[in-house]
Amino acid sequence: MRVTELFAPTLREVPAEAEVISHQLLLRAGFIRRAAAGVYTELPLAVRVLKKIKQIIREEMDRQGGQEVFLPIIQPAELWQESGRWDVYGPELFRLKDRHNRDFALGPTHEEIITALARGEVNSYKQMPILLYQIQNKYRDERRPRFGLLRGREFIMKDLYSFDRNEECLAVTYQKMHEAYTHVFTRCGLRFRPVEADSGAIGGSGTHEFMVLADSGEAAVLYCENAGCDYAANVEKAAAARVAEKTGEAPGVITEAATPGKKTVEDVAAFLNVEPKKIIKTILYQTEKEVVAALVRGDREVNEIKLLNALGCLRLELAGADLVWKITGTPVGFAGPVGLKGVRIVADPEVFTMGSAVSGANKEDAHLINVNPDRDFAVDVVADIRLVQAGEPCPRCGAPLKEARGIEVGQIFKLGAKYSKLLGATYLDDGGQSHPIIMGCYGIGVTRTMAAAVEQNHDQNGIIWPASIAPFQAVVVPVSVRDHQQMELAEDVYRRLNAAGIETVLDDRPERAGVKFKDADLIGYPLRITVGSKAVAESQLEVRIRRGGAVIMTPAAEIESGVKALLQGL
Repeated sequence: MRVTELFAPTLREVPAEAEVISHQLLLRAGFIRRAAAGVYTELPLAVRVLKKIKQIIREEMDRQGGQEVFLPIIQPAELWQESGRWDVYGPELFRLKDRHNRDFALGPTHEEIITALARGEVNSYKQMPILLYQIQNKYRDERRPRFGLLRGREFIMKDLYSFDRNEECLAVTYQKMHEAYTHVFTRCGLRFRPVEADSGAIGGSGTHEFMVLADSGEAAVLYCENAGCDYAANVEKAAAARVAEKTGEAPGVITEAATPGKKTVEDVAAFLNVEPKKIIKTILYQTEKEVVAALVRGDREVNEIKLLNALGCLRLELAGADLVWKITGTPVGFAGPVGLKGVRIVADPEVFTMGSAVSGANKEDAHLINVNPDRDFAVDVVADIRLVQAGEPCPRCGAPLKEARGIEVGQIFKLGAKYSKLLGATYLDDGGQSHPIIMGCYGIGVTRTMAAAVEQNHDQNGIIWPASIAPFQAVVVPVSVRDHQQMELAEDVYRRLNAAGIETVLDDRPERAGVKFKDADLIGYPLRITVGSKAVAESQLEVRIRRGGAVIMTPAAEIESGVKALLQGL
């Protein structure tokens, strides 16, 4: 490909809409263009990168026994109604009607339709295991699409669904997919970490997220570096270590203290001269069924994902000021568990280590002192509902946890029989008994992987593509296209590299060398081969490595082997 023929419209200025570096650079380097909020056109350079990511995925899925299918994007509402998700999936589901007024959805995921396929075609244990995957567009009406390809409303995803006889067979398939994902992201040249995660709306009994480590990542990851301990978890999932023993202090008599205008833990702690960890923080939430009060130690935060799972509810929202007043008879900031009525109380285990604590009095401008959790109020549910923080002990080995930021690029789920029971997908065992098919679900965000690669691989000059997914592996830059000898040598190098299987582009534009160098850095070609007067005179080519900027002088006669050797290390 010659640059004069390549449709890659670069930009010199950072577009105002772009917040994160991948969004900025993919726009500036001519990979994508915005069509609407969260919807992007992929230009030729992006398509080349995405094709390579898809090919790596296909090879690793096929290696594990996966078979590619293509499921419909437009899905009938009846299947979603059978699973119960039509009414609970929420406004992210794009809904539409056909000319006959029948309801459909644009597929955000494909559990329903793949399960319906299995229901009609799989009826014997002899047919399993089956692993079916697809790579296609998904649609989710994000409330606030942002960060370019990292959170869009239309995106490319690979999803594989597995069908097994039992949980033991599913465990084998799950491990195969874990290995396949490790190979995919390793081959894409990414630094990543598999972490325990919450299964969210997909459901299931177990799940791991694959996080590309990057400072701009939306998710916090907690991990242990202790030798022999591989614990890592999304902060939403990270388990608290075993709670400490009770303080042993004898509880005093509850007394009420005036705390005028002191609504926050910090204000109350300073006013009453106590540590925040001696305060019981009480936060009211509204679910689809009831109002609940979540209790954690004052120096902790409620993990709303853990709380939602502990309650088994579908929706969880902070109670508004009006509801707080209705329940407690006081403004926000003075709620407490003592005497609290009409709500379900959920407490973190740490609360019960507090022999004598401070809590809201359910009375404006007042708190209670010497509250004892074992004596002064009843709790409906005791569960780990707090947010774990860096520095706390690892739940497996006790070493201090560390924190990193990550971008989720893949997730694997043990679905079990959730969807097969709801949609009636069963099989007969060797004794003729009927059982629900046991399922797994395994997704990779293809466009998100491309963006995550940029987040992790860039500098002040532009993108630095890993060689395995770069749009082109090398660019040949003649310093002057008006110099016949330079162009003749550049053309020869360009032809030879492509003939050797090295994807190479020739920058044949009549531009200054500096302009071409800047574009090469911006686009992120792994290698840049400069052809100037010295190269013509000495038959020595300057090969510059994009990552780090090292320059290797290579004889023109050996350019193919020299470039191949350099690419192997990139």
